[in-house]
Amino acid sequence: MSEERIRLFVALELPDTVREKLRDWRDHALQGADGVRPIPAEAMHATLCFLGWRSADQIDAIRDACGVLVAQPVPELALGHATWLPPRRPRVLAVEIQDGAGALARVQATLAGVLEAGGWYQPEKRPYLAHITVARVGRGAKVSCEIPAVPLLTFSAPRITLYRSRLFRAGARYEPLGTVELAA
Repeated sequence: MSEERIRLFVALELPDTVREKLRDWRDHALQGADGVRPIPAEAMHATLCFLGWRSADQIDAIRDACGVLVAQPVPELALGHATWLPPRRPRVLAVEIQDGAGALARVQATLAGVLEAGGWYQPEKRPYLAHITVARVGRGAKVSCEIPAVPLLTFSAPRITLYRSRLFRAGARYEPLGTVELAA
């Protein structure tokens, strides 16, 4: 008997106004860019911890572990620069998130610590880069278009969600499995 394996990540939810503003900016910025697939606005988020393939019977424990964030303050954030990631052979167009007070960095570090202690997360060697992926670059596509400035926008983000990621040819679809509301 085989156990079901599912692909999981934990992300910061974005307010609808931020998603809509990013969608409009991205659509304008990528006019004429071949081989770049936009991310639907409703799928935009800021990944905090990518857990990869996990056994389905771990979902409840992971969701419970995310509850450690309830005491964390709601981060006050702003949209930063647009950037191709990685810079040499880009796979995505992302918008950095500015975290002046460091609240989002603390949320991510707290979450990473509890998930690593539970054996569900392996931290990356490079430092965490808070960003929102707005488009994916297709295989073999060359991107050289100049990216206009991202609109100035500040926002608060009070919700963290555990997601299941289902991979399809047309792109990933995300299913929320649990949510944590940060302290007001």
